[in-house]
Amino acid sequence: MQKPPKNFVPTPFEYHQEIELTINDLTNLGEGVGRIDNWVVMVPFALPGECVKARVWRNKKNYSDADLVEVLEPSPDRVEAPCPLFGQCGGCQYQHYSYDRQLDWKTRQISELIRRIGKLPTYPKIEGVEAPNARALGVERCHGSPLQYGYRSKITPHYPKPDQGKERFPIGFQYASSRAIIDVPQCPIASEAINAALPAERARVWEERPLGKKKQGGTLLMRDANEGVITDNKAVVTEEVLGKRFQFIAGEFFQNNPHILPDMVNYALDQAVAPLENGRTPRYLCDTYCGVGVFALCGAERFELVFGVEVSETAIKLARANAALNHVRNASFFSGESQRIFTNLNTPAEDTVMLIDPPRKGCDQAFLRQLFRYGPARVVYVSCGPDTQARDLEIFVRQGYIPTRVQPFDLFPQTRHIENVITLEKAD
Repeated sequence: MQKPPKNFVPTPFEYHQEIELTINDLTNLGEGVGRIDNWVVMVPFALPGECVKARVWRNKKNYSDADLVEVLEPSPDRVEAPCPLFGQCGGCQYQHYSYDRQLDWKTRQISELIRRIGKLPTYPKIEGVEAPNARALGVERCHGSPLQYGYRSKITPHYPKPDQGKERFPIGFQYASSRAIIDVPQCPIASEAINAALPAERARVWEERPLGKKKQGGTLLMRDANEGVITDNKAVVTEEVLGKRFQFIAGEFFQNNPHILPDMVNYALDQAVAPLENGRTPRYLCDTYCGVGVFALCGAERFELVFGVEVSETAIKLARANAALNHVRNASFFSGESQRIFTNLNTPAEDTVMLIDPPRKGCDQAFLRQLFRYGPARVVYVSCGPDTQARDLEIFVRQGYIPTRVQPFDLFPQTRHIENVITLEKAD
């Protein structure tokens, strides 16, 4: 029997003890959650309703971690994962879960985060769930992606420091259970074009190793854009969203699911332009954390003026170039911290909508202080980090903003990640 690690705590289970339990929930990381005598056990790749056999490898203060050994009673929602590496590769968590149930679970997850972190009564608007009371905020069912596989327009495979004794080394992603790299010859969630180009790129890296290049390992870029599959991080590439062309740096941030991105952008802009609670029609849109200007430029025809601010000067130069490329003349972009937009903003707050799309860490507190001082009539908050969004939501509510609609979008099928859009109205 394998010896336990030196730091293994032998209670309540012995090292590699096999246990049987029923899974009744999922964590935000996509792991199955079950209980034995009220003790919580986390089992990756197990689904709610399943009876499983699991092998314990760690006991923490309040729970244990275990590996899935066998599914004794499978869920009717369990499906065959198309990727032969699923369960080993850490890139996907839900290939074994039917897509409808993935959407239901992500809806529940957003509702739970808002309830627990945002401290607001919520419920998921999915089949079989009713509003607990008239005050509860309903979370709309997660908007599904038109493609559940082959949707990613960018992947970044990694490789470790090459072993001089081996001709080839793994090129892929981290294992689900460690930081080591698992070799990934093909990735089912990447686009067909990326998978077609991947073998040649892998071969190139292997061939360069004997020449003394990239001795320490590194990360590859595979970006599927209008120009083809690009591997140069610094190349300027083009994608289209809602009839607008956007140029950006291939290695920089741009949403990686072009099949659902137009739906999310259009939804956010519909929310932004809808009549205000004060009866007025919004006239101005301020796009903070604007990147290369996607929301501002796609929404320019719906507003008198649109503004954007972004900390990256390179992104702002591209946003201005994208405005010219798309013949948009009512857009202004500023580089600097997100709060700088308020020094350049002289539009009436009662006619202005603020669209915010911060990084995963959420909004900067200095930005929020200035936003509340300015007091826009509406805020449309787009987030790739729904936990930090829920944290910020509590602050918005304390400052007199009322959430009126919550709509998740599944930009990353088969994974635990969710994009979420919350609309907030300034109370009278």
